[in-house]
Amino acid sequence: MTVLTQRLYVGAVDHVALADFLNLCAEFDQLDSFTTPESLELSFTAPGVNPQQDVCFWEDSDGQLIAFCAIHFPQEEVEPLDGSVWFRIHPDARRKGLMSDILTWAEHRVRQVGRDRQLPVQLRAGSRATLRYRIEGLEAHGFRQDRCFHTLQRSLNTPISTPDLPDGFTIRQFLGKDEVENWVEMFNQSFIDHWNHHPLTVERTLHWLKDPDYRPELDLVAIAPDGTLAAFCYCSIDTAYNQKKNCREGWVDLLGTRRGFRRKGLGRALLLEGLARLSAAGMDTAKIGVDSQNPNRAYVLYESVGFQLLHSGLSFVKELSE
Repeated sequence: MTVLTQRLYVGAVDHVALADFLNLCAEFDQLDSFTTPESLELSFTAPGVNPQQDVCFWEDSDGQLIAFCAIHFPQEEVEPLDGSVWFRIHPDARRKGLMSDILTWAEHRVRQVGRDRQLPVQLRAGSRATLRYRIEGLEAHGFRQDRCFHTLQRSLNTPISTPDLPDGFTIRQFLGKDEVENWVEMFNQSFIDHWNHHPLTVERTLHWLKDPDYRPELDLVAIAPDGTLAAFCYCSIDTAYNQKKNCREGWVDLLGTRRGFRRKGLGRALLLEGLARLSAAGMDTAKIGVDSQNPNRAYVLYESVGFQLLHSGLSFVKELSE
């Protein structure tokens, strides 16, 4: 049996090997993702992230990466405190026991943070619905499924309807740091009634605007007659993924409407405008994620503009107690 060594994250020196490892796992599991060292740098330097304590590696005697785990904690003090676990195991090392070792490490770390913040804690993890080894491992470690999410896709080579806005409303590009506080307030008011919502901060929003792939022309807001930011749609294009997969796809990453402005057609109008802009940028496919129990019937909206189910993912939780 191969003996593995466990160690914590060192710094940027880890990024190249980690990106290669994550891409190997994604290819094997047929996940629609591609990681670059630059994207890891952006993730690990985000406000509130502590990679020196919250990222762990398991390596073999040759120093080859066999498993990886990172934990994300929300910045705000909420009860219970979620420790969201992101982990991958090399396809050749998915033996019994390794996943349990990873989750045990994560559980210990989450309990430690809970004690420091004096908050009850729980572990969260996810899995593509088709990855039986992962689902069985999570369940064996005491996790239970509590949510299902779908990824939908739509061809951009078929007609996209013209957005139809209510009288007095307009769509324009988000102004970035000049209106970031108003945008964050709108975002939080839009998702406050959604499952497992954690308030977004100005600091974190400004950080993600530094993404080299960020395109201001794909970051849209709907403006009410009185100037209020009423709704938003943010689309993205992952250049590295498209080059690697030789495809032209974009994502509708964020779509929301502030409470008080719903049922006016703003979400549909922004979605259609976002799709049109992805098409104009040369994309031929758009993808979007949705909570299967979205309280505002988002799935119905997406189907109505041509999206179809691509695959599903499951959310798991494990409540922890001292």
